[in-house]
Amino acid sequence: MKKEMLEALKASIPVMMGYIVLGMAFGILLESKGYNWIYALLMSVFIYAGSIQFVAIQLLTTGATFIHAAMMTLLINARHLVYGLSMLKKFNNFKKLKFYMIFSLTDETYSLLVGVKTPKDCNENWFYFFISFFNQCYWIIGSLIGSLIGSLLTINTTGLDFAMTALFIVIVLTSSKHHYTYLGFIISLVCLMIFGKDAFLIPAMIGIIMGLSFMYKGEQEHV
Repeated sequence: MKKEMLEALKASIPVMMGYIVLGMAFGILLESKGYNWIYALLMSVFIYAGSIQFVAIQLLTTGATFIHAAMMTLLINARHLVYGLSMLKKFNNFKKLKFYMIFSLTDETYSLLVGVKTPKDCNENWFYFFISFFNQCYWIIGSLIGSLIGSLLTINTTGLDFAMTALFIVIVLTSSKHHYTYLGFIISLVCLMIFGKDAFLIPAMIGIIMGLSFMYKGEQEHV
């Protein structure tokens, strides 16, 4: 499997550059709230969902209920349900590794798995597995480095919780389909005006999911 590991390492370098930096931001922010490297390690190993990990820091510090945390997790990561379904047939070939492949399917990993071509003389399943595995390792390493930095240095963490949001803004700006962006912005603004800043997020996410589903259905009917 040496060739598969090497080729997967090469393919995952772009994700490494982003995950280590974002993981560091998460680790520093988590440490600033009083949660040491053990929490950073456990969350990155067992949760491994960048955006919800940043949100989880707020949930931990505000004493959110289990129901609230579960709802936030489901709605924020609902996009995984959409692109995850497209990988189920492919993952059926992974046997015992199937469950890890499903668990480790982040946005960036999904982009690599559907966009990269398996190199010649490489086993596709092992190549895909190592891409997924290395990507999670990058996130774990970044989280631990950030937690270590946060424990040793006094750092102003203002703005660090915006790191993941900044990534999604860049993705939106490079997208060619901005009508989805307008939909999300309008629904969020309306919910903010109706429910207020402390309660608008869940209604906005529900509205966005419904709106996107409606738009997607309409686009498919015109294909």
